[in-house]
Amino acid sequence: MIRCAKVNFRCSKKILNRLFECNRISAEIWNDCLNISKNYSLTSDGKWINRTELQRELKGKYELHSQSIQAIAHKYLFSRDGANKARQKGFTNNKYPYKKKKNFNTKWVDKAFIIEGYNIYLSMGRGAEKVKVKVNKIPKGDIKEIELVYDRKLMLSISYDDGKTIEENKNTKSCAVDLGEIHSIASYCENGNSIIITGRKIRSINRLRNKKLAELQRLMSKCKKYSRNWKKYNKAKQFLLSKSDNQIKDILHKTSKSFVDWCIENSIKEVAVGDVEGVQRNGKKKRNKKINQKLSNWSFGKLGKYLAYKLEVRGISIKEISEEYTSQQCPCCGRRKKSSNRNYKCICGYKDHRDIHGARNILSKYKYGEIRYIGDTKELKYLRIA
Repeated sequence: MIRCAKVNFRCSKKILNRLFECNRISAEIWNDCLNISKNYSLTSDGKWINRTELQRELKGKYELHSQSIQAIAHKYLFSRDGANKARQKGFTNNKYPYKKKKNFNTKWVDKAFIIEGYNIYLSMGRGAEKVKVKVNKIPKGDIKEIELVYDRKLMLSISYDDGKTIEENKNTKSCAVDLGEIHSIASYCENGNSIIITGRKIRSINRLRNKKLAELQRLMSKCKKYSRNWKKYNKAKQFLLSKSDNQIKDILHKTSKSFVDWCIENSIKEVAVGDVEGVQRNGKKKRNKKINQKLSNWSFGKLGKYLAYKLEVRGISIKEISEEYTSQQCPCCGRRKKSSNRNYKCICGYKDHRDIHGARNILSKYKYGEIRYIGDTKELKYLRIA
């Protein structure tokens, strides 16, 4: 399977400046792609430029490897064609690529890089001296491409094939997942077993980060921009953001792994996940600032990506399901009510944990297309990720 890993590297200041220059040149190439494509369309009765013609226009004009230049052209064409397909399906808000850039990730593929031990040599084109950087760790596998990315500092994003194949899964059971801000994962399996993995650790990290961030920004506002004190506070701010991001990433990986292990224990073949996209934006003006801040810190997108690839390796399929009214509707009598605490109770006598209730209704919609009663919770497993 194709995997990706971000790695730090060491190099001289001269080479570091050269790498920053690479991303500036890549941005120039991207901007030229926009201009060339626009001019071609205006002079050819609205026809779009194809890959061969665009590569011909860009050839030999920049101090980068030819494959690095082609990668940017391919990225532009992929973005343009993707927007076109989305608009044809009715998503008219999707825009074609139009924004000019100051920096753009540079990519080295195929023969544009050489790896010798922990040294990586990046080619800058014909006749130019290769750039040498040293890394502490090289991912094990067949390395496909290297991309220069900026994540509070320059890093190398290495894509590689780890040699693993998707496991054959002969199980038959299904489960559903209700993603939440308090409880990261609440899942119900059709055999009656359930699991709740709390996200309170992430909430505490976010609260501390927001508090410290507000203090630093208040101090920075009193300083002249780029002064000695301003730079000191800005450095502390970047350290705080980097540390909290790494902590949250670690917890999300542990959360997703714990859930995958539970799926294997319960012989699960299919996972239905409630689609929570838009929850942060919808009703934003009606909610108070504290709730909006909590929802804005909710990392459901990252967790969904971690679940997707970890389940795929185990041969478990994953599908998104609309979670409309799944937390409100009673599966027994069909009444709808909003629960004010962590337990859902209905006047018909039905009651359960609110998040497990939501997961059960998502599973019902996935299997039967409607919310109906599908069984009681037999065993509830509660995990707190430290």
